[in-house]
Amino acid sequence: MNELQEQMRQKLVALAPVASITNSIFRRICKSFGADYVVSELVSSEALTRESLRSFALARFTQAERPIAVQIFGGNPERMARAADLVNEMQPDAIDINVGCPARKVVRNAGGSDLLRDLPRLARVVRAVVERAAVPVSVKIRAGWDESSINAVEAARLVEAEGAQWITVHPRTRAQGFSGRARWEIIRDVKQAVSIPVVGNGDISQAHDALRMFAETQCDAVMIGRGSFGYPWIFAQTKALLAGRDPVIPTARERVDLALRNLSMELEECDAEPRFIIRRMRKHLAWYMTGLPGSKELRPEVFQAETYAQVERVLQKFLQLEEAAGSVAPSACEKREEDTSFASMSCDPASLEWASGGDGHAGT
Repeated sequence: MNELQEQMRQKLVALAPVASITNSIFRRICKSFGADYVVSELVSSEALTRESLRSFALARFTQAERPIAVQIFGGNPERMARAADLVNEMQPDAIDINVGCPARKVVRNAGGSDLLRDLPRLARVVRAVVERAAVPVSVKIRAGWDESSINAVEAARLVEAEGAQWITVHPRTRAQGFSGRARWEIIRDVKQAVSIPVVGNGDISQAHDALRMFAETQCDAVMIGRGSFGYPWIFAQTKALLAGRDPVIPTARERVDLALRNLSMELEECDAEPRFIIRRMRKHLAWYMTGLPGSKELRPEVFQAETYAQVERVLQKFLQLEEAAGSVAPSACEKREEDTSFASMSCDPASLEWASGGDGHAGT
């Protein structure tokens, strides 16, 4: 057993990979709030092995993000093995194989959750990557393809037999996408079926949900995705609860300050024109403000902002409204219950550019 695998048994709190959201900047922010482990955005093995610069950029990370896994996907064992060779050169702490992405542009080429429909192929893919990887290999799966083919336990046993050192389970089917309930009992069933660490993922919208997942599934670690969007405090809050301490709720000022810091980092580090960066960041800015007084009324102004100064002026309005209301910033639970912007979220964003041999970036 390697050191990172052993750490996975210590109730780690990890950040899930989500396309166009969990880039290096957001991963670093989450690390600063206590995320123990992060994973890169999904990277196509086809694109990597054809030397797509965008794919290499998506896989790039900083030392501040360690321990980190680079996540790859694909249905061709030989090409996945070559992709593992390339990822080895980046020296991540692990390589993660995506077997959960439901995006059509991924599954139509035998990648992501399509591998759950072909377990022999899944076995060959995992074996090929394990044989070539210079670091531990993990696998992230879903419950199955659809309700008639729930096979997470069978898939988990298979990937363990092929050498995967831990497995992450998002207990929705490919057909569900991000809708409906995540069936945590499937995580429990996988945990009972394998000896490698099991990471639970899905429907953790507040810190108390993470503790409930640990208790109900006996999983070794939890992975948080949408619950962290605009609210990286969820990592510190979860770890506080695990340690028996009361979680600290951020003030409206702290949320505004972090939103502006996140935007500043994007403007400083990205090569695109500022107006394009700000347009891409609008959804992040709205997430940071969700649940604060005036969030629904001011959301249109956030999505109309074109400059940093305009963003700053809009966010200052939240502070003025919060002060006038004399309220306390809501907890993560209250924030997520009000936020309906996740309901239709897909891992197949409009920016997903992928065709045979092109870039493929999505999430589970």
